[in-house]
Amino acid sequence: MQPWLRISLLLCVFGFFRELRVSEPFVTEFLSGEWRDIEPEQLNRDVYPIGTYSQVALLVFVFLLTDVLRYKSIIVFSACLGIVIWSLLLWTETLAALQVVQVLYGAYMASEVAYYTYIYAKISREKYQQVTGNTRAAILLGRFLSGVISQVLVSTGAMNVRDLNYITLGTQAFSLLWSFLLPPVKTSVYFYARDDTEKLATTPASITAEPTKEIESGTITTKTAVNQPKPRFSASRAVRLLWTHLIAAYRQLPVVQWSLWWALAMAGFIQVQVYVQLLWHEIDQQQGTLFNGGAEALLTLLGAISALAAGYIANRIFEQWALWILTICSGLQGGLIFYSGFATNIWVAYVLYILFGTLYLFMVTMASAIVAKYLEEDSFGLIFGINTFVAIGVQALLTLATISERGLMLDPRDQFKVYGGYFLVLSIIYLIAAVVASVARLMQRRSEPTATLTPESRTGAPTDGSPTDVNRPLP
Repeated sequence: MQPWLRISLLLCVFGFFRELRVSEPFVTEFLSGEWRDIEPEQLNRDVYPIGTYSQVALLVFVFLLTDVLRYKSIIVFSACLGIVIWSLLLWTETLAALQVVQVLYGAYMASEVAYYTYIYAKISREKYQQVTGNTRAAILLGRFLSGVISQVLVSTGAMNVRDLNYITLGTQAFSLLWSFLLPPVKTSVYFYARDDTEKLATTPASITAEPTKEIESGTITTKTAVNQPKPRFSASRAVRLLWTHLIAAYRQLPVVQWSLWWALAMAGFIQVQVYVQLLWHEIDQQQGTLFNGGAEALLTLLGAISALAAGYIANRIFEQWALWILTICSGLQGGLIFYSGFATNIWVAYVLYILFGTLYLFMVTMASAIVAKYLEEDSFGLIFGINTFVAIGVQALLTLATISERGLMLDPRDQFKVYGGYFLVLSIIYLIAAVVASVARLMQRRSEPTATLTPESRTGAPTDGSPTDVNRPLP
């Protein structure tokens, strides 16, 4: 087996078991059930918001620490966090313990960046597309099976919603054991990047062109690998490279347009995902119909299909009509979520959530593909991290505004009306931008014939002073 494929397979197995959290589709039913003296209202006000605040506080720190420690340590640490989190969920009952769990869960989700960036530091660039697809497929498969397994076990009565946490604890323990099999990374994108000037001074020209790619394809000898310059830690070089990547990315209008939508839409999507179970609980308070796992599984499946479909649609169409497409999609998402706040049938609420999520996953796939086209090599992880940080920050503001005691303190139904309004406002912003851009483009087209129609062009005389071609017909 080729080295890059072996590394990709090892990481995919880890990602699959990390995402195989079968208890999550029914976490609200478990936390507000008979095992704790906690009401859904307390989850809404005093528990779930802490996870959001924890993640936004830790995300930048974890991103930089991941690069400093070169990925594997953070991957192992995240698996350890998973074991601690689900152990606390199983064997504690107090509100304070749940709040501690939310702090740890924020760190657990922030450390996910190590999984997504490890592969880019370990393999050659020519394999990026293949391994990106593999790692994404592993994540989606884990989430899909989580929904299916949990739904089957709950619907058949084989397990209650508490017992599902034992399975999740087991998968987290397995992911920890598996993480030790991942090979260590000697270089990183920023803090342990090889210095190009040092490479030119110490290695042959034939090797300095693509040293990493040749080694990881398995075609270079051990002697040649030893001659490579050893990567050294450099904070100043990391800061310079971070700033260079940042300026190079955000000076381009398509990156700004799509990244802004990406971050703001991600904030709304995560907020909906966190609190949608509370909405379902309020709609179906008798718990006569529990299809949470099936809804999550179907969303994952349709999201994967839509993401695959996005890969076959010409990006130039989306780039040409970017503002109008973002306007329409944001409006549709806003309408679906806004109507969810009025839904009285649990099945209607499930359908609205699945449609909303599928549309988001399709559009965010297109956004990431278009943004990646304009980025310098190795900078996608940085831009992904910035967009995620902005998204979590906006999500924290949404939480403060709608849920906290300093905000509106809305119930789940009213929250979803606000979230729908959030997407509608986003749609209006892009609509204004689309109209302005279209008017500016139309005025530019109208001014072009006037600007090019000079006296010389009317007589057929050249503008450079050369003789006129008498045989050329005049316009």
